[in-house]
Amino acid sequence: MARQLDEQIAGRFPVGQRLRVLDVGMGQGTQALRLARAGHRVTGVEQNPRMIAVARQALSGEPEGIRERVRIIEGDGRDTGVHFLPGSFDVVLCHGVLMYVDEPDPLLAGLARMLAPGGLLSLLVRNGDAPAMRPGLSGDWHTALASFDTTAYPLTPDSAGAGGPASRLGLAVRADRLAALTATLAGIGAPLHAWYGVRVFTDTAPDEAPLPADLEHLLAAEERAGRTDPYRGVAALLHLCGVRG
Repeated sequence: MARQLDEQIAGRFPVGQRLRVLDVGMGQGTQALRLARAGHRVTGVEQNPRMIAVARQALSGEPEGIRERVRIIEGDGRDTGVHFLPGSFDVVLCHGVLMYVDEPDPLLAGLARMLAPGGLLSLLVRNGDAPAMRPGLSGDWHTALASFDTTAYPLTPDSAGAGGPASRLGLAVRADRLAALTATLAGIGAPLHAWYGVRVFTDTAPDEAPLPADLEHLLAAEERAGRTDPYRGVAALLHLCGVRG
């Protein structure tokens, strides 16, 4: 997904431009640090104190120049209007957050307002068009059948595989459909520009699985599938990029 994001940034902004980036739900700061190392100024918003502590620890090991480019705010992504003026950022990231929000539209509208004209909104969401894929491929037929009828479904450690924090904790999460998000992005003034599938082939791999010897080919296959129909449509996650008009 990092390659996809870099591709969209390179296609929208002049080479060498130092961007103002807002990372909502920054987690342990992996994406924020990566972008700060590339020279961008990053503001991370996170409400989990444990994740903030991990992010600050990681940041403390970076050179001073990189540390100065990262600001961390403890808060909820739905309160961006409290902390920032409209149009304050060139890029807004919201990765792995919508799945925990009952009503995502207000959050998305607030994030779109944070974008300067021509700014990029990057979303990573659970794919509501294919929720039965993971349990079906794992042989969990009960959950697979139930998944056909809902876009909000519980995940358990036994059936979720490598699905990130939600699956490891067994929390109930939402999933979003591409068509619905496309309409939402158009309605908030940041229409969909590009979308990708993420975890097409690897979603059932357990977190503790060792890296395969042919990792390079695995990554290449995932990258290709994430850009190619019909494969990207059944990915576990969707990466959507909207552009502020």
